Amino acid sequence: MTATNLPTSIAESGLARYFKEAWSYPVLEAKEERTLAERWRDEGDVDAAHTLVTSHLRLVVKIAMSYRGYGLPVADLVSEGNIGLMKAVKKFEPERGFRLSTYAMWWIKAAITEYVLRSWSMVKMGTVAAQKKLFFSLRRHKQRLGIQDTGELNPDQAKLLSEELNVKADEIVNMNRRLASKDLSLNAPVGQDEGSTVEFQDQLEYEGASPEEVLADGEMRGLQHEMLQSAIASLDVRERHIFIERRLKDNPVTLEELGQHYGISRERVRQLEARAFDKVQKAMTTEMSGREQAAEDAMVADAAFAD
Repeated sequence: MTATNLPTSIAESGLARYFKEAWSYPVLEAKEERTLAERWRDEGDVDAAHTLVTSHLRLVVKIAMSYRGYGLPVADLVSEGNIGLMKAVKKFEPERGFRLSTYAMWWIKAAITEYVLRSWSMVKMGTVAAQKKLFFSLRRHKQRLGIQDTGELNPDQAKLLSEELNVKADEIVNMNRRLASKDLSLNAPVGQDEGSTVEFQDQLEYEGASPEEVLADGEMRGLQHEMLQSAIASLDVRERHIFIERRLKDNPVTLEELGQHYGISRERVRQLEARAFDKVQKAMTTEMSGREQAAEDAMVADAAFAD
């Protein structure tokens, strides 16, 4: 199942036509949806998968349109959302009792948000979840509080947003500047003088870490990622799913939603999450201790050999 299965290629000039075609596909009844999902999963029926995808194209469009404020082509947002939808169809398990639209929504949003973050490379977004959350929530909260996108925030606006989002005012000001300055060309001329040869890139100052620090940091992140993946793999299927949805997602799934997914109470989900977290933490601590001991033994052996 690939992008070629979708009704037409998407171009900005043909969005209206694409939207019309997306809405022409009927919404499936629950029984029909489950039958098609089982045919795709059990028999590899590509036509069934195609029907599942096309019947949810309107969902992709609705979600993609909510990301228009980031200055990216709507056609690209829809295309990325379609990729997320196809991944959802591929992994959908109809016997769990919930509808594909509920499951696919998370995959569609994840695909689009990752695309938005990748596209804002000039912004140099932070990698921590808090920075990503601020990136996607700041514009919405500004609109809700009636703060216009007219450039720099004044101190009162920054304070108001700081209290609203529980984030430091200076972090909000910096993020707002990044949002306001997206995609400024590195070769854009600077200054009022006609024929000026000074470009934006000439005034950029490098404030990052040294190459040695970057290398060490990268190696440490790689090691931590490797240990985390190993620890998660030791969990059972349900614990792993709950841990990922609650601890590793920028927008965690609620206890209630996971409870409905598994047919258990919110408190039981909380207990499973706590147990999974404890297992992962202990596994990573044990792994790190083992690696540190191995490194120490190696140093001792090297010193003895040198003597």
